[in-house]
Amino acid sequence: MNTELNYADIYLVPKKTVVDSRKECDTSVVLGKHRFVMPVYASNMKSVVDADTCEYFARQGWFYTMHRFEIDVVRFVADMKDKGLFTSISTGVNDDTLVQLNELKAAGLTPDFITMDVANAWCVKAERMIKVIKDMFPESFLIGGNIATAEAARDLEAWGCDAIKAGIAGGRVCITKNKTGFHRPMVSTTLDCAQAVKVPVIADGGVVEHGDVAKAIACGAAMVMAGSLFAGYDESAGNIVEISGKHYKEYFGSASQYNKGAYVNVEGKKILVEYKGSMRKLLIELMEDLQSSISYAGGRDLNALRDVERIVVHR
Repeated sequence: MNTELNYADIYLVPKKTVVDSRKECDTSVVLGKHRFVMPVYASNMKSVVDADTCEYFARQGWFYTMHRFEIDVVRFVADMKDKGLFTSISTGVNDDTLVQLNELKAAGLTPDFITMDVANAWCVKAERMIKVIKDMFPESFLIGGNIATAEAARDLEAWGCDAIKAGIAGGRVCITKNKTGFHRPMVSTTLDCAQAVKVPVIADGGVVEHGDVAKAIACGAAMVMAGSLFAGYDESAGNIVEISGKHYKEYFGSASQYNKGAYVNVEGKKILVEYKGSMRKLLIELMEDLQSSISYAGGRDLNALRDVERIVVHR
């Protein structure tokens, strides 16, 4: 059996700093035809993002992906376009997705980004849906996920994905590993998938500390998706709950009964996240921390992180 690694199992070795100030370091990243100020974004989960959250991120220059659960996708895309903002939606692989895609086509709307978002995208239904999406919306940047192995990444690239989302059962409210026994740690997943394909790989899940973003990029990720990191803020989806004088927001997995509406094939749970106020302070801190990471990597932009030494911590 192989020994595999998570973010907490590795650290990055510092190099000589070449900038006078960490503020000089450029954290921006290009995905598709767009440049974003940071290579990290919020999970497309109903308990993390809604239409207002997506608009907030877009106006800040951050990437976003709207979730795919019980939304009017035509209205969402049209509204974002009317506001002069880029459009990024999620789809599944079933008949309801075909209905949504046909509605978008009939309305003459082409999303800038489409994320085909299923629990295990290494499947025949995903292969068929990727072809459908690429045929209907050839101008859209297609992100396919999720997968967890090099072989799966190569298949999604061959099927037509413009980027691949890697990570299975790594999230804080995901219990797939408990219910099914299947999971791979994120460092090993990211390394394997990024080395296997030429398209960008998005590391999805397992982010606990801000430094995990730098670690993911050092392992080959082009972007990083995080859920709990962005939960609990004013701009996050969900209502504020008061318990014994303290305020919280609900955070639940896409495969939970709270998202599904029924206890069927449940592989997610719900937790309460402490209410944290405005998200603006988080966005500033994430950028400052990543700028510091770049300075420790001896560079001026994200490319510096791709050439640092990674060490394993024996616990």
